[in-house]
Amino acid sequence: MTKRLILINGGSSGIGKATAAALHAQGDFVLLQARNLDKLQSAAKDIDPTGKRVYYYSTDLTSPRDVKASVEAIVKKHGLPDCIINCAGEGEWLSFSESNIDHYTQTIASPYLAAALTCNVFYDLMKERGSGHFIIVNSEAAYFAFPGATGYIPSRWGLLGFSKALQADLHSTNFTVSSIVFGKVNTPYFSINPISESRIPKIADWLIPTLTAQQAGQRIAKTVNNPKHKVLATLMFRVMVFLNRLFPRIFQYLLRKTGHKNKL
Repeated sequence: MTKRLILINGGSSGIGKATAAALHAQGDFVLLQARNLDKLQSAAKDIDPTGKRVYYYSTDLTSPRDVKASVEAIVKKHGLPDCIINCAGEGEWLSFSESNIDHYTQTIASPYLAAALTCNVFYDLMKERGSGHFIIVNSEAAYFAFPGATGYIPSRWGLLGFSKALQADLHSTNFTVSSIVFGKVNTPYFSINPISESRIPKIADWLIPTLTAQQAGQRIAKTVNNPKHKVLATLMFRVMVFLNRLFPRIFQYLLRKTGHKNKL
């Protein structure tokens, strides 16, 4: 029983919920954060019917005021978490002609700003302790550009940039920043956003294996136990990222050729 205190934002469903279940199973105390209170209550009950080691906080992670208030409530009741896992993310895959200002604002707000705000507020408290572990969960869209997702892709590139910048900024401290990037994970996201699933380039769908939420959750739990700076979740994904560096024009062609065909 490790009995660490772990906060998971975006913990009410999908990868976040699966991660919470994996951590709870190994003895950790888990705090779930998300906006939807009903989903949070359901997730907490599924993971721990006793309610002794899973707690939840309904929070608008895109609101600085809401994040700060939630953090203060968490610290007052539970103390400072040992690890913060940033799983929150939303945003449908839309082409440039389909997008509007609200779409770009929404996709930047979550996941990028949600992760940045959460890490910032907790760091201000954790630096007195002198240590902490931030995990930032990202998408394969952080490494590739393909048609039909002009809001989603920049937000994921921004999240990757934030991860790298935070690693650089905290490199000489006792803080660890882990960037975990998955390909497709079978979660409710794609049932809520069926357009997004239909726009995954065929080359990626053919080559990169789809993970279950439980597999993704176990991978994150493993990173909590053995922190690493960079985790590309499957072998084939690592191979594609490496080959894309060597042959960027070939990958650009394949992603466009097998990706969404925009109709102006």
